[in-house]
Amino acid sequence: MAGRINDTEGDRCDGPDDEASFALSGAGSCIAEARHRTAAFLTRTEGRHPSRVPGRVVSLAELVVSELVTNACKYAPGPIQLRLRVAGDALEVEVWDSDPVLPTASDADPERVGRHGLEVVKAVAHLTVLREAVGKRVTARILLSPA
Repeated sequence: MAGRINDTEGDRCDGPDDEASFALSGAGSCIAEARHRTAAFLTRTEGRHPSRVPGRVVSLAELVVSELVTNACKYAPGPIQLRLRVAGDALEVEVWDSDPVLPTASDADPERVGRHGLEVVKAVAHLTVLREAVGKRVTARILLSPA
């Protein structure tokens, strides 16, 4: 049975998609926690879908989560919300933070050290950034099977 899991309250609701939402502290240690929760979420949801989630997709999801949560920790004070959702043929990774400034990917520059996170995410996922009443929501959509 599909359902939503909200680890901040520990409840589970029936719904059309597999979904999990996690409140993260915003401290540096939450990046590893977010990667771990992403892998665990994909393992849990795998049994409810006809096709196995390839290891490549799990690795990409962990990479995307790591980059988005790292940016939130680096640029936004306070807590972060991570939401994972299997919607049709894709995993949606959604990260909310309190900073209203929308991120932009820098132009490619092989001489630049660091600040390649959004470039990496855009290379492996469809990226959407929305300003919220408070902060912003960055969503990356990763296909569950090779295109």
